[in-house]
Amino acid sequence: MHYNPREIEKKWKDYWTEHKIYQTNNDSDRPKYYVLDMFPYPSGSGLHVGHPLGYIASDIFARYKRLRGFNVLHPMGYDAFGLPAEQYAIETGVHPADSTAANIARYRQQLDNLGFSFDWERQVTTSDPKFYRWTQWIFLQLFDHYYDRESDRAEPIADLLRRFETEGNGGVRAATNEESTFSAEEWKGYSAAKRDEILMNYRLAYRKVAYVNWCEALGTVLANDEVKDGVSERGGYPVERRPMLQWSLRITAYAER
Repeated sequence: MHYNPREIEKKWKDYWTEHKIYQTNNDSDRPKYYVLDMFPYPSGSGLHVGHPLGYIASDIFARYKRLRGFNVLHPMGYDAFGLPAEQYAIETGVHPADSTAANIARYRQQLDNLGFSFDWERQVTTSDPKFYRWTQWIFLQLFDHYYDRESDRAEPIADLLRRFETEGNGGVRAATNEESTFSAEEWKGYSAAKRDEILMNYRLAYRKVAYVNWCEALGTVLANDEVKDGVSERGGYPVERRPMLQWSLRITAYAER
């Protein structure tokens, strides 16, 4: 029998799409399993070989778990909000909104051609306001909460403020940067700046000085995987380690929970 991949692959890919074969149902009685790939940066003219190298392996595993009876959530999205998209726009002279949309369309076509079993109903694009409004919302929840070791959960920072005003922090068991004790009277005598500084030691999202990879030419901090041999991966600009005030998350406080 002659195998015609163009006809056969198109037939079954169309079937998958029409019947939503890989759409994940939240109400399934089957055990849940989550297979998540790293979202590609839509900041190039197409996928590179490293993308399918990882995606093929995870797709095989997702299909294996489905065959083993699991309700598998296997989504895909685009990490489109950041330096790679910005640098691509600078290099090409195309507005990042336009280049990102065009690149996403090209990436989607290539991913579909590879026949992955993604649930495209779950697609996210990090530059979409409908997505990043929730990352901003999450940050505000972290900023406005502290971790209470007695209740073993996050509690509103407003509750902590009331405790400081009535009894100080002597009886507070919370995850904090510094262990210092003050009374309610001392708290009331502190300046607004001093109070903010103390509260920052308790918040789940807080600011502290830490060493970062600073790139003067790009005007931003780079992650370790964006630096190669002392220069930026994007553009090849010099990078130096520099202490800088930045946001951190008190991950260790709630990691076990």
